[in-house]
Amino acid sequence: MRPTLHPRLLNGRTGDPALYVEALHRTEAILLDCGDLSALSPRHLLRVSALAVSHAHMDHWAGFDRLLRLLIGREKTLPVVGPQGFAQRLFHRLQAYTWNLVDRIPADLSFEVTEVTATEPWKRVRFRLHRGFAWEDRPPQAAAPDGAVLRLGPLRLRAAVLDHGTPCLGFAVEETAHLNIWRTGLDALSLPTGPWLDGLKDAVVSGQPDDHPVPIYARRSEAVAAPRRPLGELRDLVRVTPGQRLVYLTDFADIPANRDAAVALAQGADMLFIEAPFAAADAAVALDRRHLTTQAAGEIARAARVRRIEPFHFSPRYLGQEARLLAEVAAASGLEIP
Repeated sequence: MRPTLHPRLLNGRTGDPALYVEALHRTEAILLDCGDLSALSPRHLLRVSALAVSHAHMDHWAGFDRLLRLLIGREKTLPVVGPQGFAQRLFHRLQAYTWNLVDRIPADLSFEVTEVTATEPWKRVRFRLHRGFAWEDRPPQAAAPDGAVLRLGPLRLRAAVLDHGTPCLGFAVEETAHLNIWRTGLDALSLPTGPWLDGLKDAVVSGQPDDHPVPIYARRSEAVAAPRRPLGELRDLVRVTPGQRLVYLTDFADIPANRDAAVALAQGADMLFIEAPFAAADAAVALDRRHLTTQAAGEIARAARVRRIEPFHFSPRYLGQEARLLAEVAAASGLEIP
């Protein structure tokens, strides 16, 4: 199966946590945590269509202003997911600036915040540029039947609440299904390849009826005037297989409740990004700081039966010892680390 999700750990295994996730053939990207974002070009930052922040410690949150600066002046609604109390933190961050001239900016920018907590429904708040980012309560949200916090095209985001001395979220980015196009069938129907196939996939994965019209075009400039065919005639061109899963876990103490929640979220993941700040010999220090050791990270990966593990968030106290930490994670997980 050709991977759909293409993650990029922006600051390596030792820098500020931030994971940029792109999806094949999609313009949208998901940003998990918002530490140092200097590795991303403006073009890549403008593709961020959902922001999920585990918690508001500075190394996970300090890069937000760079993203905000680029978004001002662009028409956009950005979903934001964070833990309990996060809307208040974002509100104060936005109110640190003066917005008396926003009436001169034609494009509106909105942040739609969902606070994921252990109990539902979840608080939702909106902040809009044209209102000076004033606080606007929104109807609370319950989790979808599949546990999703939000959806972005064929992707869904799920979250789990962990304990880091403060609520901290772990995240799973999942394809609802993996969709491939049957190229021989395209040729048999004399249909072109092109961006129209994304619309066909979206129609299939969202369960549209057979009479749903699907525009067929090779270039996006042709989309408006493109001929349309009913989905029922095209459905067999799409092959559906189980989707890819990527899980991101950082900043939580090695206690039983956290292990249970982490393993449940990571179960069967194709790729697990998991913090491993402390060496196995420093377990007492790790517990005092409410972080994992290399051994704990590997054991969680083994229990969840993940296919690949990517440890990160190494403590600077182990500068020059990355090989040692990776070896400890590999031994505990039973997985090779590229």
